[in-house]
Amino acid sequence: MKTEDRLDIIVHHRFRQSAERVFDAWLDVRLASRFLFSTETGEMVRCDIDPRVGGQFVLTDRRPDGDVEHTGEYLVIVRPQRLVFTFGIPAASPTFDIVTIEITPESDGGCTLRLTAEMQPEWKDYADRARQGWTQILASLDAALTETRP
Repeated sequence: MKTEDRLDIIVHHRFRQSAERVFDAWLDVRLASRFLFSTETGEMVRCDIDPRVGGQFVLTDRRPDGDVEHTGEYLVIVRPQRLVFTFGIPAASPTFDIVTIEITPESDGGCTLRLTAEMQPEWKDYADRARQGWTQILASLDAALTETRP
C-alpha cells in the first residue's frame, strides 16, 4: 500500500506499569486473552500466540451473534519498545492492517504506549469505530495488568 493511501489511526495510553510488563502482555497468552479483541458480551475461546518474528496469532471471541476470529503475524519484536504485527478479521476482509506499538519508559517507572493502526483506505468509514476499539483494548490491557500485579 502506498503511504498516501493508508489511513492511520493513532491512540495513546499512559500505564503505571513498566514498559517491559506492558510489552510482555501483548505476547502472553494468559494476559492477551483478557484484553486483546475481547468484548464484554463475548468469551475468548481461542488464544494462540507464537511470539517470534514470523510467528502468528489467532484469537477467537465467541459473541452472541457468532465467533469472531482475529489473526495476524509478528513483523518486528524489539522488547520492550516496539512491536509490529499484521491484523485482520478473515471473515470480514481478506486484507490486513499493520499495527505498530511503541512504548516509551517514563521516569516514574510507568510508560506511555502509542499504537498506530495503518488501515486500508476502503475502511475509512470505520475509522472512528477502530479508534474506539483500540482505545478500549488499551484500557482493558491496563485493567488486566492492574488485576494481575506481579
